[in-house]
Amino acid sequence: MAALVKGVGWSSRLLLPVVQTWDLEPRRWVRALRRSPVKVLFPSGQVVEQRLGAGKQPRKAAAKARSPVQQLKPALQVPPSQTPSTWAEAGLRYDKALPGDKRLSNVMTIAKSRSFREKQGKILLEGRRLIADALKAGAVPQVFFFSRLEYIKELPIDKLKGVRLIKVKFEDIKDWSDLVTPQGIMGIFAKPDHVRMTYPEAQLHHSLPLLLICDNLRDPGNLGTILRSAAGAGCSKVLLTKGCVDAWEPKVLRAGMGAHFRVPIINNLDWETVPNHLPTDARVYVADNCGLSAQAQMSNKASDHGWVCDQQLSKFHKYEEEEEEEENLETGSSKGWLPELEVQSYDLDWTEAPAAVVVGGETHGVSLESLELAESTGGRRLLIPIVPGVDSLNSAMAASVLLFEGQRQLRLKGRTLEQSRVTTERGCGS
Repeated sequence: MAALVKGVGWSSRLLLPVVQTWDLEPRRWVRALRRSPVKVLFPSGQVVEQRLGAGKQPRKAAAKARSPVQQLKPALQVPPSQTPSTWAEAGLRYDKALPGDKRLSNVMTIAKSRSFREKQGKILLEGRRLIADALKAGAVPQVFFFSRLEYIKELPIDKLKGVRLIKVKFEDIKDWSDLVTPQGIMGIFAKPDHVRMTYPEAQLHHSLPLLLICDNLRDPGNLGTILRSAAGAGCSKVLLTKGCVDAWEPKVLRAGMGAHFRVPIINNLDWETVPNHLPTDARVYVADNCGLSAQAQMSNKASDHGWVCDQQLSKFHKYEEEEEEEENLETGSSKGWLPELEVQSYDLDWTEAPAAVVVGGETHGVSLESLELAESTGGRRLLIPIVPGVDSLNSAMAASVLLFEGQRQLRLKGRTLEQSRVTTERGCGS
């Protein structure tokens, strides 16, 4: 038994060095690989030299090779006067929104509530193009919500200073957006002031003595389209009276396609203050389908009036009944209850003086105040002839027809004046 125990102890002592040798050599090999040695010695005795890449030196040799001037040379700094070109230079940072973030609730409030927009002086813009147009015009951003970092990096860096940048999930933007395919970026801006805006040079160069007054326009799509036509025709100003839809509503902004930042828009005006925003010698013209009544008097057919004209006449008769009750006028006496305006075709000359065109909504039409203003300025009703029995033109279509007709007349006059000036100069030179 003792011999057996001695045999076991002797055999274990023989195996111990083998186990230690097998265990230590791989560790030494792994440690050598981690240190990236110049030479590698394998257990078989093979020696492999590790070659450095071209231009590389060991760390100690590279440190010695550097001159003291290079070691003490500070990092390059961007001069304060130079505009930063990267996020690191501008010191921009962004946050990631967490579930229940209160900042996210402001988006839907601004988008849905007109009273909140007017009280807080904030608007909501969606889409890279619309946001870029707003920044170029000098609109002041406050918060940007984006789903991908490249969307925010497309914007000018100098415009992002002091702006809160919040990265959100794309699903959140889909919940806020009315678009079928959201673009992944939204911005809360301070409500623009037309006096402080910087409009494009091309727009200012082609501006005409032509103004647009929107009266009781309540459809967001129509108003956005009208603003786009006003910018395209070269209107110098757009006035919106009380009763119109908010020009900064998201649907109007989307239909306007950037027109809000190309032409001055003055919102929510009383009719008493409208003349203050017009040139002193301006004439007001009304796009009023009731001008068809002059044609209907010959045929006495109600269908020739058009449905908008009927609604407008009923509205004016309502005014008449109220005045009759208050003033105890005789029954059937309607003389003087409606301003008398001459009707002319839209394609006849009506731009001899600065012109302001009034366009009413399809449901309520133009107001009595607009007719009174047109009468006081020597304006007229502009008639766009349509086939009898066909409903009147859409408000946006009627506005587009009249504005571009005014543009045509003004451009024709400009060319005529230019030709007469050239002819006069040639006559004086000869």
